Amino acid sequence: MQPGPPQQGHLGAVQYEKAHPGATPLGANDFGCRPGAAHPRPVILAHGTDASAYTDWAGVGPQLAQAGFCVFALDYGGKPGATHYGTEDLWISSAQIGEFVDRVLAATGARQVDLVGFSQGANVTRYYVSELGGASKVGRWVGLASPTNGGIMYGLVPLADALPGLWPVYRDLTSLAAIQQAAGSPFIRQLNEGGDTVPGVEYTTIISRVDEMIQPYRSMELRGPGARNVVLQDLCSIDLTGHFQMVYDPYVWQLLRNVLDPAHARAPECRFVPLGTGIPEVILGAHT
Repeated sequence: MQPGPPQQGHLGAVQYEKAHPGATPLGANDFGCRPGAAHPRPVILAHGTDASAYTDWAGVGPQLAQAGFCVFALDYGGKPGATHYGTEDLWISSAQIGEFVDRVLAATGARQVDLVGFSQGANVTRYYVSELGGASKVGRWVGLASPTNGGIMYGLVPLADALPGLWPVYRDLTSLAAIQQAAGSPFIRQLNEGGDTVPGVEYTTIISRVDEMIQPYRSMELRGPGARNVVLQDLCSIDLTGHFQMVYDPYVWQLLRNVLDPAHARAPECRFVPLGTGIPEVILGAHT
C-alpha cells in the first residue's frame, strides 16, 4: 500500500485510487510512528459505506499527520479481493475495527486511541466501543454524519417497511451494510440498547441540518452522558454541506482538528457552500 496525494474532493480521490489501488492517505499507517506528549493517542479513521480509507480520508488525514498525530486509516467491510469497502456485515466490520485498534496500540505503545468515523464508520466504531469491549482503549470518539439511529435513505426505508418485498431489491441495488444501517434495523437497535454512550469516553458528533441521507437531522444526536452534538449550520449558517461532502469540507476539517486537539483550537473560516455540494462527485465517482 502506497500513500496517495492529498485531495480536495471525493471525485479526485476516487479517480486516483482507481489508478492506484490500495492507496492510503498521505502520512497515514506509519506503524513506526510513536505518539508524543502533545498527541498521546493515535487517531484511527474509519470510512463510510462503499468507500475506502483513501477516498474518504485523503483530505483531512494528511492534515492530521502534518499536525503531529500518528494517523491510521483502515479498509474494512470488504469482500475478498474488494477494491471498495464498507459493504458487508456491520457486526463483522465492528470486530475488524477492534482488531485494527489492537494492532495500532501494539505498534505504537499507546494506551488508547481516538476514533473518528464517517457515516457507517461512526456506527461500527461506536459499536466496537460499547459492545465489543473497546471503551478502555478509546479516549475520544468522533462521528461525522453519524447514522446514530439509522437513516431513512431519501424516504426509501419507510416505503420498504410498508412493502417488505422491497428489502431484497434494495439489498441487491446497494449492499448488506446499507440495509443494516436503516432506521429500526436489528444492528441499529442493538447499537443503542441501554444508552448510546459508555462511561470514560468523550463523544462528539458533527451534524449537518441538510444531511441528504439522515433525517430528521436530530436523529444523529447522541443523548447519553459525555456526549456533545455540534450542528454545522449553528456555527456557519451559509455552509450547506450535507452528508457526502462532510469529509471534504474545510470547516468540518477544522472542527475535527479542534476536537482532537482542543489545546490548539482555532476558529474555522466560515464560507458559503451550496446545497448539494459533493453529490455530483459521488455519482461521477461511482461511474468513473
